[in-house]
Amino acid sequence: MLLSRQISAFVIVGLFAVIAHYGALIALVEIFHWDAVPATLVGYLCGGVASYALNRRHTFESERTHQEAVWRFAAVAGIGFLITGGLMSFFVGKMLIPYLLAQALTTGIVQFWSFLGNKLWTFRET
Repeated sequence: MLLSRQISAFVIVGLFAVIAHYGALIALVEIFHWDAVPATLVGYLCGGVASYALNRRHTFESERTHQEAVWRFAAVAGIGFLITGGLMSFFVGKMLIPYLLAQALTTGIVQFWSFLGNKLWTFRET
């Protein structure tokens, strides 16, 4: 598959994951008065569920079995989870950046990591 098509599909899939992530984040912060860091981590998990199913099928068109791909995806996502928590703690806690701007910055960085990790390892053809 062409890299440009993969990146386009990854961006479209990412929009669905971002809607789930940001929806949970905003609801938890604005309605339930959670702190931004734990709220974004819950949001990250919500987006991750959508991301796995859609990326496996539409972005990478992987033939790996779920048994093999899901643990790899979870490992890449786990690192992304840690990056998200660390960056949000830094941006919101230390830099005092508003949580949605901080999340936008974090999303860009984590998406880059996720694409590379999933392309080169999780869904790479066997």
